[in-house]
Amino acid sequence: MQYRNLAELQRRQAERLGPRIALRYRKHGLFSDVTWELYRADSVACAAALVDAGVQPGDRVALLAENRIEWLVADMGILTAAAINVPPHAPLTAKQVQFQLEDAEACWAFVSNAAQLEKLRHVRSSLPKLRGIVVFDPNAAGADAVSWAGFLQAGRRALPRLKAELEKREANLDPDDLATIMYTSGTTGNPKGVMLTHANLLSNALASLESQPIKFDSIVLSWLPYSHIYARTVDHYEHLAAGSLLCLADSVETLVADLDDVKPTHFASVPRFYEKVLTAVATPDPEKTAKNLRRVFGPRIQHLSSGGAPLPNAVCEAYLAAGLPMRQGYGLTESSPVISFNRTDKNKIGTVGLPLPGVEIKIGHDGEVLTRGPHVMKGYWKNPQATAETIRDGWLHTGDLGSLDADGFLSITGRKKELMVLSNGKKLVPTQIEGLLLGESCIDQVVVYGEGRNFLTALVVPQWDNLRKALRDVGDAVDSEPAEKLAVDERVKRLLQRKMDAALADVASWEQVKRFVILPQPFTVAAEELTVSLKLRRNVIFDKYRAPLEALYRDNPNECG
Repeated sequence: MQYRNLAELQRRQAERLGPRIALRYRKHGLFSDVTWELYRADSVACAAALVDAGVQPGDRVALLAENRIEWLVADMGILTAAAINVPPHAPLTAKQVQFQLEDAEACWAFVSNAAQLEKLRHVRSSLPKLRGIVVFDPNAAGADAVSWAGFLQAGRRALPRLKAELEKREANLDPDDLATIMYTSGTTGNPKGVMLTHANLLSNALASLESQPIKFDSIVLSWLPYSHIYARTVDHYEHLAAGSLLCLADSVETLVADLDDVKPTHFASVPRFYEKVLTAVATPDPEKTAKNLRRVFGPRIQHLSSGGAPLPNAVCEAYLAAGLPMRQGYGLTESSPVISFNRTDKNKIGTVGLPLPGVEIKIGHDGEVLTRGPHVMKGYWKNPQATAETIRDGWLHTGDLGSLDADGFLSITGRKKELMVLSNGKKLVPTQIEGLLLGESCIDQVVVYGEGRNFLTALVVPQWDNLRKALRDVGDAVDSEPAEKLAVDERVKRLLQRKMDAALADVASWEQVKRFVILPQPFTVAAEELTVSLKLRRNVIFDKYRAPLEALYRDNPNECG
């Protein structure tokens, strides 16, 4: 590669691009710009302050914050100091954060605000190696934490005597050195610390750029959390390598307004956002729906990427029919993350595309997707047994089931551990059934249940606006009824049953959902029903709703699959 580490990449881009705008974000409601030279200067000041505080190469530094300009600067500061960034997801509880910081033995931490600082205060006695905390919000600092502005100022003062040390650290920072430890979302059990090197992240960002270029004058709108590897590589490091403009969205609540204000050329998201936008603008007239979609994403859009979860075919088709360049990809934290991606000139709906340059994919004897290349993690932090189980003979075992077609396009069919076996011995992949059901506009979320049972059941969260409209169309006016009341309404149940039967008309009899429970409210990250990357935490959901699910089998013991 042309760069040895991410710190060198940022330095060289700043030297090359200097006064050009690197970052754009809102401050007090107005856009504020950061040049490449200022981005680098603040990162170096952060690094100098860390070094002056005694942070050594290879030390772990935590970064607990929502997306904001300081997250990006602190990340590059940590890397420039040759330290390792450990970024817990911002919505995690104090106890969850404690596990990650304690496991990684973090010596310093950056936090965004008073709420995040309070989490660390709550568990500080369990973190004896944590020597200092920096708070981004100026009004949140106190006796036990220093302000971000003060920290940078201290770094600038220390820089003249530490300049040679920082240069030495960058020169000695090998591609195989760790850049970050990112803890997996943890759909089951405690999360594992994924060790990603500078070479992992650089190779993945550069290969992604090669397969789907972000140009010098591209405008990237970024909103997915940087504590998740998807946005960390695809938005943050790809932008860094491309020298493009990165614009930070305010929040998911303002995302549609941000799209209108920024009018980006590139935008990455998870399928749920694309589904919600489509639902919000859909009309009986396909041409009007297409026009509405194009208006949301603006006149400059050149690339919409979808990852983190399966993109329903119907959603992808609707965007492509509107002339929007929707491309689905696939990866995981352990692969930095991108393994495969659809290209502008090579795109197959229902697949997750072709391997990135330099990435190998093969299908194991049991249908598991295996991958090999410079993107594969170094291993799991302090967990050699899990590392040996996951990486064998150089191949990363993804845990996903899939297939490769004659043209080399990869399709993901489900999770190996989620392969469901019914009491009659029939096997099925629940995510395939769920994907078909999510293509129905009246269904917002669904989880299929039935391991060891003689037929399938499900938890269904309706798309209430669409469902109310569908009921009106058949003469049932329920606009004033709350979701909690509708969830037990027989009219709703009958309508959803018809919709679900139609969606599953082409699957085998044992793959049909025979009974279901209607939930008034969606699954959420806050309730720990979804991971931060919006994957279903099935064990949590099933534990929570086991009683109503089991009642479906007691009430219908002789139903056959």
